[in-house]
Amino acid sequence: MRILTVAEMALREISRRRGVLILLALLPLAFYYSRRGEAYWQSVRFVSLGIGWTLSTAALFAGNAARTIEPRLRLSGYATHELYLGRLAALWTVGLTLIVPYFLLIRLDLDVRYGAVALILLLTVAVAAPFGLALSALLPRELEGMLVLLTVVAMQMMLDPETTVAHALPFWFSREIGTYAIENPADPHLMTRGTIHATITLAVLISMVAITSTIRLRRRPHMSLAAQ
Repeated sequence: MRILTVAEMALREISRRRGVLILLALLPLAFYYSRRGEAYWQSVRFVSLGIGWTLSTAALFAGNAARTIEPRLRLSGYATHELYLGRLAALWTVGLTLIVPYFLLIRLDLDVRYGAVALILLLTVAVAAPFGLALSALLPRELEGMLVLLTVVAMQMMLDPETTVAHALPFWFSREIGTYAIENPADPHLMTRGTIHATITLAVLISMVAITSTIRLRRRPHMSLAAQ
């Protein structure tokens, strides 16, 4: 299956940045322990944001690396949707591998609703991969993309979660579901609101990836150069 072939190629490309990825994988641990003391109830939300930043950065790298090879794959008969779906499959695989040790850490370290914690981590992986790919399409330079990612995560941490701007950020759902997981609130709709937000965000981001990939690969600059 061609999607699996693209996923395998993407995983090989991602693995070439092994040192950077190891450092990024440790970043959520710093986020977690930064709130493990007096504000331990925020540690789950912060570790999910750290995972979101890490996986989005990996997706940014993967999207930029694909720019040189995807036109050749299109000439070989690969469809556009096979290219971006294969890349997403690879990133989701990386994300699932990343969240397992962090879920086990929370399971052993905190007394919370573990089902809700698992949902936060899974939704974070689902949203972070297309978010990073969408940024790579809009901002082809890695430094610019990483600065935008850092800004988004910082705003997610510092903004009042009830403001409209906070609701528009991609990882806002982590606050809603995290509140349910840790603080035992009376509001029964936190899980529903968080899940709906993540679902809509995921649909919008995947649509952006599909549209930008289609536009970019239809330009066919390699054909223009050959014609000249």
